[in-house]
Amino acid sequence: MSRVLDELGRVVIPIELRRTLNLEDRDSLEIFTEEEEIYLKKYSVGCMQCGEVNRVITIGKVSLCRKCLREMVDYVRGNTDILD
Repeated sequence: MSRVLDELGRVVIPIELRRTLNLEDRDSLEIFTEEEEIYLKKYSVGCMQCGEVNRVITIGKVSLCRKCLREMVDYVRGNTDILD
């Protein structure tokens, strides 16, 4: 499968691929390169501490997985002086 790059640098992802990958209108994509290859990946919020993308909890601008959130809660509970 191939597509032509238009004069603005855009390329259309075929509907068959979008359906297969559950891509919907307005979904964000991450773009990666490796040597002469370009990779597209559906964007998902990851844990700011470890990068985990499953079971991430976002509060305001902070996203943490359950494991890192638990570690943070345990740390704060053990160091109550940081809350003063």
